[in-house]
Amino acid sequence: MTVAPDRPLASEIADILVTHCGLDPDVAATTPAASLEELGMDSLALLELAAVVADRWRVKIPEQAGELSIAGVADLVARRADPPGHTENAVDILAPLPLVWDITNDVARWTELFTEYAVAEILHRDGDTVRFRLTMHPDENGVAWSWVSERTADPAAREVHARRVETGPFEYMRIHWRYAEIPGGTRMTWTQDFAMKPTAPVDNAGMTARINTNSAIQLAVIKEKIERAYAGGAR
Repeated sequence: MTVAPDRPLASEIADILVTHCGLDPDVAATTPAASLEELGMDSLALLELAAVVADRWRVKIPEQAGELSIAGVADLVARRADPPGHTENAVDILAPLPLVWDITNDVARWTELFTEYAVAEILHRDGDTVRFRLTMHPDENGVAWSWVSERTADPAAREVHARRVETGPFEYMRIHWRYAEIPGGTRMTWTQDFAMKPTAPVDNAGMTARINTNSAIQLAVIKEKIERAYAGGAR
């Protein structure tokens, strides 16, 4: 369950405290940074707040909620009502693992592998770690999104751990690439863990849906290109 975006959550928490817990609305308005305890909310009031929040958002308020301000409670509810994002997508590629590994880890040529990137610029290399800037093709509004990421390859384990350095709308974004040999080819799996900033235009659930949709598209493109390269003699 996600928090409705059409009304400030702090205002809803304040209304609950006024309506159900006996908070003086004038006191709340004049001391917005005060904790609930400083606003005079006792243990019974906090229990009532917890009950309403649990019923409305299915979120459990901790016993220490009295130490939080109204905005702090709102932030806690928002984060727990919209849990961090997690996706896992995989594709089976009819090509040997070493070839799949080499092609998909050649970041400088990602513009040839992915359809969404206009520029892939290598900024720094240190052993198996590479820092790079990706720039996407302009979206429907003419905006070309760009960010810096870093990835560290583990050739022995056939894994790559990546993260966004410039996080943009994300609180964090981590990606784990795994490669495994299967009969006739290679299974490549992407696992992504992330959380969106409160100011982001989409919440964690919305971004999860976007990533799952886009990953399926890009994995299909990568599969087709690598299989074509292998059929053409690439090794």
